[in-house]
Amino acid sequence: MAEDIREDVKAAFETLISGGLILYPTDTIWGIGCDATNQEAVKRVYELKKRVDQKALITLLDNPVKLDYYIEEVPAIAWDLIEVSETPLTIIYDNARNVAQNLIAPDGSLAIRITKEKFSNELCKRFRKALVSTSANISGQPAPANFSEINEEIKKGVDYIVKYRQEDKTEAKASSIIKLDKNGGVKIIRE
Repeated sequence: MAEDIREDVKAAFETLISGGLILYPTDTIWGIGCDATNQEAVKRVYELKKRVDQKALITLLDNPVKLDYYIEEVPAIAWDLIEVSETPLTIIYDNARNVAQNLIAPDGSLAIRITKEKFSNELCKRFRKALVSTSANISGQPAPANFSEINEEIKKGVDYIVKYRQEDKTEAKASSIIKLDKNGGVKIIRE
């Protein structure tokens, strides 16, 4: 792992295992993150975003092999979609498990994205659990295109802000989102 992110990954990891919230770069836009298995941490994310907890949050994993742990039955088409997707793709799966109950949508689904971005991928590897990743904005406000656009209220509401990529002014955009049913049916939620 590159020296430039090692300390950041370590500090973010320690924040996560203590139940804290982080502000971090992802393969899409900057995100608010926490341990996806910690009900209290997930609750704090909803409160910080001023978002009703009926609107599910996305989780990140570093490797598709881990999907089976969080989803009862991964549809066969998911593996192909993950493999061929050239841009960040969030997939909503039915029958979520092994995450905080308040992270699972009312219909039992969970949104998961496999991140290939350097920092978020390294953090997921080290953390070895699903990581919440929701846009770093107050619900209803525009998602920040880069770190400089993140609201001060969000910055003050987290326990650790990652230093890596704060100076990056590249305009980031949210992932595509699709929903898969257990029979392999595909519904496009966001292109």
